[in-house]
Amino acid sequence: MAASLRLGHCRGLCKVLLANCRSTSCKAIKTSLLGCYGDHYRSIQTTGGLFGVPSVKIVLHAQLPTMQKGNIVKWLKKEGDSVSAGDVLCEVETDGGMITMLEAHEDGTLAKILVQDGSKNVPLGALLALLVEEGQDWTQVEVPADSGSVPPAQDKPAGVPETSPVGPSASAPQTVKHYPEITQSRLSPAARHILASHGLDPTQVVPSGPRGLITKEDALRMIKQQETGTAVAPTDVKEAPAPPTPPQPTAAPSIPQEVPAPAPFAHPRPATPLMSTPGKPFAPGTFTDTPASTIRRVIASRLTESKTTVPHSYTSISCNIDKVLQMRKDLAKDNIKVSVNDFIVKAVAVTLKQVPDVNVVWSGEGAKHLNSIDISIAVATDRGLITPIIRDAAAKGIQDISASAKELAKKSRDGKLLPQEYQGGSFTVSNLGMYGISEFTAIINPPQACILAVGGSRPELSVSVNEDGTQKIQQKQSMTVTLSSDGRIVDDALASRFLENFKLNIENPNRLIMF
Repeated sequence: MAASLRLGHCRGLCKVLLANCRSTSCKAIKTSLLGCYGDHYRSIQTTGGLFGVPSVKIVLHAQLPTMQKGNIVKWLKKEGDSVSAGDVLCEVETDGGMITMLEAHEDGTLAKILVQDGSKNVPLGALLALLVEEGQDWTQVEVPADSGSVPPAQDKPAGVPETSPVGPSASAPQTVKHYPEITQSRLSPAARHILASHGLDPTQVVPSGPRGLITKEDALRMIKQQETGTAVAPTDVKEAPAPPTPPQPTAAPSIPQEVPAPAPFAHPRPATPLMSTPGKPFAPGTFTDTPASTIRRVIASRLTESKTTVPHSYTSISCNIDKVLQMRKDLAKDNIKVSVNDFIVKAVAVTLKQVPDVNVVWSGEGAKHLNSIDISIAVATDRGLITPIIRDAAAKGIQDISASAKELAKKSRDGKLLPQEYQGGSFTVSNLGMYGISEFTAIINPPQACILAVGGSRPELSVSVNEDGTQKIQQKQSMTVTLSSDGRIVDDALASRFLENFKLNIENPNRLIMF
């Protein structure tokens, strides 16, 4: 509070002195006085004796430890709105794909928004907006000269010329005809060979094929027109000294004895395929570009890192889940709704407690043993895959796990997960059984050491022994799980021991209540 009073007193004194100082010889004094506004305030610039309103800079700071840039999703305050410390100013999408809130740290009025909604790849430290003190004229805020705006995405990479002429460079001597717009013509292979062999301009050929394709017949018709003298000379064609004209045959056209070398404009295919045109039928070879979202770029980077740096080892086992399905039905009678995946998460947590050597992460130099058992669950959203974390899952009951999983899944699909709700974790469970997948392998989520891929249940016939010792065939519901483990810290023997305990726990769900 005292600091705020001193700053306000200093600012008021500066205004009085500066307002009465009109001499250009006082620039040094002005510069010294303006420094009193503090690090968070813009120095006031003079324009014809009038001074702008000082402001507080609102910059983009790191919402996550690994954040390098972000996207401005939406401003929740508009220019002229009053702002209190702690108020949410705008929504920011981090480069990890999560939506976070940018809060104000000062009281005042939002005077100027410099980075608008929808701005992409805003670097850390970029000036987003300006804030002035309450009671001041926010319309007269002094905008920093170097504030600028977020540079728009370039349509072309830097250094690439607007056009890339096909053929020899301008400095090379011209030995053949050069047709600047040759890549606009569509030719069949036979027509391309005929026109190139005779040195003819394809832009002067009237196409008769589908979608403007120049066919072999069109090329031969062009040759016949030139022989009869009815062809029109090509326009805008720069010619080098023409070689002696070969004798023209009087009968059917034939290939000259000396065939000139194919011109460098021998109709190469376009460097990039043609884009599809909205509202028109798709043509062969067309495509549509779909830019990757921020979260999908992060997923691509993480998956590539995992598969190229982590030695994956895979171990599978089948489990009988008849008792799990029966217990689930019994709980439903008491209006307790839990999923099979909730039992799986609980069984994984209990197994990690029994086999703590699997509850590890790779630290870069070795295994780091974790005290807390935090299970990441893979959730598919429209924006990509995210793995929120059920903290201390071994100490939670199945009903608590179910409630946490539902809440985290909803926040994941709404893009409202907090960083602490998806960062970390010691083990991941990925279940595709609801999609009809019987079994699959998953990619490890570094620095975690393991991920369990869960397939769907399926009926199987098995032989069981009755109490009297006789055998009978019965049907059971089986489920296959595959453990992907980091071979650097979880070897095959340890992975097998983990799956053996997991099978015992999931096939006897009453054991889960003991933990």
